Parts: sequence; C-alpha cells; structure tokens
Amino acid sequence: MIPSHFDLSYFLEVATTLNISRAAERIGISQPSLSMSLKRLEAVVGAPLLIRAKSGVQLTKAGQFLAQRGKNLLQDWEAIKAGALEQTDGLAGRFSLGCHVSVAAYSLPAFLPKLLKQYPQIEIQLAHDLSRKITEAVISHQMDFGIVVNPVSHPDLVIHELCEDKVTVWDRTGKYGDTLIFDPNLNQAQFIVQKLEKKGVRFSRTLTSGSLEVITELASAGAGTAILPTRVATNPRAGLKPCGPAAPSFADRICFVYRADAQKSNAARAVVQAVKEARI
Repeated sequence: MIPSHFDLSYFLEVATTLNISRAAERIGISQPSLSMSLKRLEAVVGAPLLIRAKSGVQLTKAGQFLAQRGKNLLQDWEAIKAGALEQTDGLAGRFSLGCHVSVAAYSLPAFLPKLLKQYPQIEIQLAHDLSRKITEAVISHQMDFGIVVNPVSHPDLVIHELCEDKVTVWDRTGKYGDTLIFDPNLNQAQFIVQKLEKKGVRFSRTLTSGSLEVITELASAGAGTAILPTRVATNPRAGLKPCGPAAPSFADRICFVYRADAQKSNAARAVVQAVKEARI
C-alpha cells in the first residue's frame, strides 16, 4: 500500500522538529490528528517510526530511513502530478482558494472574473474562514491558495503582499458612542479594545458579532461604535467616520499565500500570476 501524501508530509515535519506538539502547530492541525496520521503511516510501513518520550520523539532506524527517502518521494509525486496536468489541452485544474468573507468582497473581483474568462478549464472552489485558519489549511495541504490578513511566516509558505489596510474605530458621528461593536475572534479587535481601555475610553456595553458586514450595518444604523478594517468601513453606503486621529489602530497586510512545493502546474502558475498582478 502506498502511504498518504499528507501522512508522509506530516511525518517529515515531525522528523524535523522531533516534537509532535510543535510539528502540529507548524503544520496547522491538532495534535490528536497528527498522532492518528503517524499511526496510519506506521501501519502502512509495517514498523514503528518514532520512539515517544516526555521530552519529544526520536526516530527509529525505520523512521530515519523513511525521513531520508520520504522528501524525495514527495517531490517526485509533485513532479509526476504537474507533468500529468501538462498533458491536457490548454490549462486545466481545480483549485481551492480561501479568504475571510470581508476580504473576499474587495479582493476577488480584482482578478477572479478575468481569470475564469481567460482559462475556461480552471475551476476555483472558494472557502471562507478566519485568516489564521485559512493559512493553517494552506500549510497543511488542505487548501491550495489563500488571501489572508497578517499571515505567520512558515518555511514552506510563499507570502506575497497584495495591499495594506488599517483596523480602527468608526462611528456614524465620528465620536465614541455608548456601545462598542466588534468581532471578538479577530486579534486586531482584541488589540484595539485593550488600547481603548488603556486610554480610558469606556463604553456602557459591548455588542459582538462574527460578521464585519453586520457590524458595519449596525454602526451605520446608529447602534454603536464599531471596530472595522478601513476597506470595510469606507463603503460609501455605510456613512461611517473614523473616531479621530487619536483612535487606536492596527496595521494589516493583505497577502496571497500558497505552498510552492504543491503548485507547479501551468494552471497553478496561471492562478498565481493572476492574483499577483491584481490591483486590490
């Protein structure tokens, strides 16, 4: 039986770090999921690959042999897969692209319509989640591409900056109101909430939502003061104003991310080129 591409790549990460929890963090999956992956690989190989200890893991002789040969095996597979795609008439392929809903609203129109029109045999499957989860999915081979905010550096990740943004405080009046509205899942919002508290800015209550679009609509309707990215808040229909130059802010980098080792076909390169050339 041939081992799973993912199981083998996960094992190589463990072989590099010699620490399952650290490897799981670098890959972007849970530790139990990684442990199950390693067990599957050991079952396929038919021999133990790791010796587990409190301080980490060590490779068995079988594990050392697999670590030496496994990277070449993955590279050969990617070359075979890319070569097979090259045999198709024209550029063809199916790719997954992840980004936060709010980022998608202003970034995808800048390149996706043109890409789909130019390459009819390229299919794009969209997925929407928090940027950190999209980045983890790309690192762990669960997603092909991502357009994410402030990605964490990873040795296998290509990061191309597309544009900049700024998260700050907005209100219909341009002044702080009684209610603060924000998404508690965003690190930027948590940072600004802490800065507001340090500045002595107090709100009588808070209102939270996981949708920046909902937050924008509520602030626009006068429900309160919102923490929003500038590219979302400056929608002309919203009518929001920044709460003065002294309001705390958080600088964002909007980046295109992908694994270079997994995107070698002409179709993949066409997607990469289209995104990099987009004016967002």
